[in-house]
Amino acid sequence: MLGFKKPVVITALLFILVVALAGCQAHTETTQPVTDKNEHKLTVFVSILPQADFVRQLGGEQVEVNVMMLPGANEHNYEPDTGQLKALSRADLYIKVGHLPFEDAWMERFISTNRDMLVVDSSQSIEIIEHNPHIWLSPRLVKVQAETISAALVQLDPQNQEYYLQRKQVFLKELDKLDREIAATLSGVKGKSFLVYHPAWGYFARDYGLQEVAIEEHGKEPGAREMSRIIDYAKKNQVKTIFASSQHSTHSAEAIAADLGARVVLLDPLPVDYMDNMRKVAKTMAAELGGEQ
Repeated sequence: MLGFKKPVVITALLFILVVALAGCQAHTETTQPVTDKNEHKLTVFVSILPQADFVRQLGGEQVEVNVMMLPGANEHNYEPDTGQLKALSRADLYIKVGHLPFEDAWMERFISTNRDMLVVDSSQSIEIIEHNPHIWLSPRLVKVQAETISAALVQLDPQNQEYYLQRKQVFLKELDKLDREIAATLSGVKGKSFLVYHPAWGYFARDYGLQEVAIEEHGKEPGAREMSRIIDYAKKNQVKTIFASSQHSTHSAEAIAADLGARVVLLDPLPVDYMDNMRKVAKTMAAELGGEQ
């Protein structure tokens, strides 16, 4: 009898171990996407690079992201190539910024290329100020965009709803942290105005108690009278820095800087890594504006 009981006990213990391991595995799978061999990743097109970062943060391994406006391009005159339009014909989702000039010019063509594609405007639920489309440069407004993007992913892939919602919560917490860091970094220059070539930083300035003064308006260089007004403003306010970007001509900024004895400093409004870039922007602004009287 004793020789018979031992294997029975071992078998029972093995059974309990298998059940326990299965329970652990079932618990951990709640944070993983639901996939099978017949499923594919969602193919998502976005207008600009920062949006691609947002979609990857929210969609994880369930999305494949394509960017329409390539690095170094200008949103006022960008034209997609035939390869992009061909790829767009196979997309599941297009997320537009909303109010970008090239979107206004091309969106009907994009839709006609792929009638089955869901098109989502990330600016919905956001109050647009003076036709300014640069809503992605405000971490607080990115939180609103994240809600819109996440809802679109869930709509197209409802079986992975829990996966998308968990990633959204993580992303929102990271944006809150970024917001607090930027506010702390810029606290010493709150109330100051800054001179930029292209008016990309209006929402950012509003969030952190700054005032943006732009040289260019709606993609147009300033005339002689406007240029004179800007130079008078800069002299009166002892401006020593003009912020510009690599996506736009810096000719006017350099001309004004030469007249003022100031320098041109580049900020990137279309970064690949959103979080890292926004921290760099805040530190650069704090350093430059802190050095002005």
